Amino acid sequence: MALAIECDPLISDGVIKNQSELAHYAQVTTARMTHMMWLTNLAPDIQEAILFLPRVESGPDAVKEIDVRRIARVMDWGVQRGMWHDLFATATSAVRRN
Repeated sequence: MALAIECDPLISDGVIKNQSELAHYAQVTTARMTHMMWLTNLAPDIQEAILFLPRVESGPDAVKEIDVRRIARVMDWGVQRGMWHDLFATATSAVRRN
């Protein structure tokens, strides 16, 4: 999330031509860069929540990036917020059970 937020102005300000060029500099595939950049479509409060998720010390992450990408594909922030609420509730209840 943080990387996407930092990279977004590089493209919009013309410092970097496009996501393909950005991917080249970041040494990732263009597809991977696209996945990361989709996260900037998230509602600002969801972006903030992701940035402040607690560090996972062991075991799998409760909130998976692929699930967050599914939310980011939805362009309605209200719908995103409902999806985030459902995902976060499921993830945190799973952590409590373990």
